[in-house]
Amino acid sequence: MSEEKHHIVPYRVYVFVLLALLALTFASIGITSIELGEFTVAAALIFACVKTFLVLTYFMHLKYDKKYIVAMVIFVFAIFFAVIVITFLDYLYR
Repeated sequence: MSEEKHHIVPYRVYVFVLLALLALTFASIGITSIELGEFTVAAALIFACVKTFLVLTYFMHLKYDKKYIVAMVIFVFAIFFAVIVITFLDYLYR
């Protein structure tokens, strides 16, 4: 524990991330009023992915964490993505 490096993130970084998250939240709400057809859900998912990346990187400090923890998080998201794809394929071919 004593060998760990502590990192100090300035408050302005958190403020910028918060503003970006708020802007993306309002953009994802606003995207529902635009008629994009079948791409509406894809656009909302893209906004959600960007917001997830920001939260994981800055608020959960994965940017400063060890590489194996980042690899475990990527592995969990890969499994989640596979489950979503399998679910949509099941729905598509019913």
